[in-house]
Amino acid sequence: MKRLTCFEVVLEAKVAQLRLSRPEAMNSMIPAFWRELPEIVRELSDAGEARVLVISSTGKHFTAGMDLSVFQGGFGGSGGARELGRARAATRQAVLALQETFSCLERARMPVIAAVQGGCVGGGVDLICACDLRYCSEDAFFCVQETNLAMTADVGTLQRLPKIVPEGIAREMAYTGRRLPAARAREVGLVNGVYPDPQALRAGVQEIAAEIAARSPLAVWGCKEMLTYARDHSVADGLEYVATWQAGMFHGGDLGEAIRARAEKREPVYEDLAPEPADPLGDPPARSRAGSGG
Repeated sequence: MKRLTCFEVVLEAKVAQLRLSRPEAMNSMIPAFWRELPEIVRELSDAGEARVLVISSTGKHFTAGMDLSVFQGGFGGSGGARELGRARAATRQAVLALQETFSCLERARMPVIAAVQGGCVGGGVDLICACDLRYCSEDAFFCVQETNLAMTADVGTLQRLPKIVPEGIAREMAYTGRRLPAARAREVGLVNGVYPDPQALRAGVQEIAAEIAARSPLAVWGCKEMLTYARDHSVADGLEYVATWQAGMFHGGDLGEAIRARAEKREPVYEDLAPEPADPLGDPPARSRAGSGG
């Protein structure tokens, strides 16, 4: 297992496990977090070996959210004697860079599952809202903490949360900054399921991840692309897009394997996604930094 500043990463049986690894600091999101997460996600997605990504944590809480050290020295370089317009432009660019940390989860070629234990606060809600599936343990709670700090959440919660739960629930969470407990989160659809404790959560999510990993990665990627696109476009646009996708991606290879496996009463075996090609400058594709075992 390779360890970074904020994460532990392992790739085993086509499932990548990405664990927040600063339990002594409640997995707060220090500057290294915002650099490491998109780098890891892009490398895993580009390599094509991981068919599912599970994001979990170590310790009592999933995450306490953005660490105040992110703001030290002037947010976005906006301190000092810099002219006001340029300072505000720098702040805008800084916010966009933070947003990209979680937007990369939506663009990844594999589904991303969040497994939440304990508190999921502030930036943690931004993170899980960019995931495909969310599960939690009974001790979990969710909080749009920015409101309690006299800020407007700006890294994705206010844009994605109303697409997951009823708008009134999203507004209540955002306006009040209240904690949403696990049972209520399940009731309103924020999470797909609740497990009795973190150990059961890990086991249950691993079972779901393994089931997804056994499917055709090309078909699953197509499902993710279409569902995300449909969320942000009209039905007509979505139908047009899936027709174009099928024209380019559907060649019957995986379908033939599925039919043969069923006839032979065995599990199908699908090829991994091809690695992303080298970029126009000739650099090799990013490779997964994940280890090969526990």
